[in-house]
Amino acid sequence: MSLANKKIILGVTGGIAAYKAAELCRLLIKAGAEVRVVMTAAAQQFVGPLTFQALSGKPVLTSLWEAASGDGMEHIHLSRDADLLLVAPVSADFLAKLAHGRADDLLSTLCLARACTLAVAPAMNREMWAAAPTRRNLEQLRADGVNLLGPAAGEQACGETGLGRMQEPADIVAALPGLLGAGPLAGKRVLITAGPTFEPIDPVRGLTNLSSGKMGYAVAQAAAEAGAEVCLVSGPTCLATPVGGRRIGVHSAADMRRAVLAELPADVFIAVAAVADYRVDAAATQKIKKNT
Repeated sequence: MSLANKKIILGVTGGIAAYKAAELCRLLIKAGAEVRVVMTAAAQQFVGPLTFQALSGKPVLTSLWEAASGDGMEHIHLSRDADLLLVAPVSADFLAKLAHGRADDLLSTLCLARACTLAVAPAMNREMWAAAPTRRNLEQLRADGVNLLGPAAGEQACGETGLGRMQEPADIVAALPGLLGAGPLAGKRVLITAGPTFEPIDPVRGLTNLSSGKMGYAVAQAAAEAGAEVCLVSGPTCLATPVGGRRIGVHSAADMRRAVLAELPADVFIAVAAVADYRVDAAATQKIKKNT
């Protein structure tokens, strides 16, 4: 995946996933990008600036008061020359800063003063990711045009399992050409359905199928990497949202129909979902007894 001649600012915030940012930096440079790294104070508790300086070949910026530019306006100059500002990992705390427009260190000030695309790769505990304040902050960031890359599901550093892991560096790099408008589907809106639907019979039974959703998710990922704005309407699956795409979760065929109609118009519609063939006229409100 080529990022030749692209200038990327890599922001690193505090969290155990900060170690992955070193591999991300390496892969960005391997793909041809010119990378400048900005670290928060918390990030430096996990990974030292020297690591990123060695990988990027450039000094790492850590303070709003550094005078690298000579005029104290590094937060202005950096973004004016950049194609992308990528914060990976982005912690729950930094997400809140972005959502509320706080600018109290170099990275947050840079995000507010940017004149380029902003993408973030969340990394936090599953409960922090699911918390109501985080959901509100994410809704605000989406409305502000911030691109969300992940998170992924899996085992976390705390020993719990669930959504909140930072996307793997290779997956993040694969999604960037699309964000930068470098793909063949740049500027196109692609709407995709995937996964099974579940048609309730009563509160504990229903009609469904064994569709994994993998094909639809793969199509969505490919479209996102090709530069499209992707909306994936998905039935119940255990799959992570495609990097660079947006997912709407549904259960029944009727739910899926409503979600699809609400997302129209689109330049491309791809129906991959395994929609149930039947549904009951009226689902029972209580569990149906065996002798009924």
